[in-house]
Amino acid sequence: MKLFDVYPINPIEIVKGDGSYVYDVNGIEYLDLYGGHAVISIGHSHPHYIQRITDQLHKLGFYSNSIEIPLQKQLAELLGKVSGKKDYQLFLCNSGAEANENALKLASFYNGRKKVLAFSGSFHGRTSLAVSATDNPKIVAPVNETDNIIFLPFNDEEALEKAFSQYGEEISSVIIEGIQGVGGIRVASNSFLQKIRTLTSQYNAIFIADSVQCGYGRSGEFYSHDHAAIEADIYSMAKGMGNGFPIGAIAISPKIKPWFGELGTTFGGNHLACVAALAVLETMEKEQLMQNAARVGAYLLQELKGFDKVNEVRGKGLMIGIDLPEELNQVKKDLLFKNHIFTGEAKPNVIRLLPALNVREKEADRFLEALKERLNRL
Repeated sequence: MKLFDVYPINPIEIVKGDGSYVYDVNGIEYLDLYGGHAVISIGHSHPHYIQRITDQLHKLGFYSNSIEIPLQKQLAELLGKVSGKKDYQLFLCNSGAEANENALKLASFYNGRKKVLAFSGSFHGRTSLAVSATDNPKIVAPVNETDNIIFLPFNDEEALEKAFSQYGEEISSVIIEGIQGVGGIRVASNSFLQKIRTLTSQYNAIFIADSVQCGYGRSGEFYSHDHAAIEADIYSMAKGMGNGFPIGAIAISPKIKPWFGELGTTFGGNHLACVAALAVLETMEKEQLMQNAARVGAYLLQELKGFDKVNEVRGKGLMIGIDLPEELNQVKKDLLFKNHIFTGEAKPNVIRLLPALNVREKEADRFLEALKERLNRL
């Protein structure tokens, strides 16, 4: 059997990680400023993380949600504390797509409606309803197509108001990333998020804050939507939640009441996933990683905005997009193969920085020097 060939692969085999660095099979060191799509939140091989998972593995790795799992309650309590959403309810699953799928379904159960407002540039996952709300027709299979999703221009308050005036009583939910990741690190304005909050409240629709990539402290606030001083009805999360262990979740407003069988999962909330997520939150709290993300992110943004060959720099905290002109489309590849620095990308030519939240100015300076070198050479 061969692998199903759907990933463009860099010819690099990573065999070890330590903090913000990874090492290939030949012992070459790479600075990791991407963390496998914003997944590595507390650094590779963090000792507390390793200890937590190892201890649990010696006890019990898995049992289903048909029994008491105190670790789930511990996770819910700590997540509520760190995120500032203590009165919310937690449903645990396995991935960001699954989190958004459950959020959209729960919203529809809540108000009995079908229509969903999503936005240009959005990416919410690859499962059936999540991919339907994703602005990329190429990955929407015919079976996923639905008339229930209405796409609006991102950050366009007038279009938003018009959609509610036209479809208001039919709208089940509005789903929006506080900072679009795949869409090119585009930040939702505070006023736009506030307008969504006002209109969803007015029409009894559900505000879904997709925080899968832009949440978990990456922006300097726990959820990037927090910068707008609003509270959503449902927050979806995943990537940085388990530092590489598969886990996702939705935090659900107390106004949404559950009933037995409404949502379900086999693997979600298993013992190992819970201790991985607890280790992440414990480390974030102890090492003040949200504050570090805000500080190092602000430093990077300030320095990058001084680069004259860059079209635009966007983002907040440690979610940064560097928009380059087309003639510099080789820069990302050269950073990897010549400077040994992992970064991400967004089409058409945006370099994405999504490092671990404990990245230091030392690593930021190494990247800035390398980028300066690449831009000057090209």
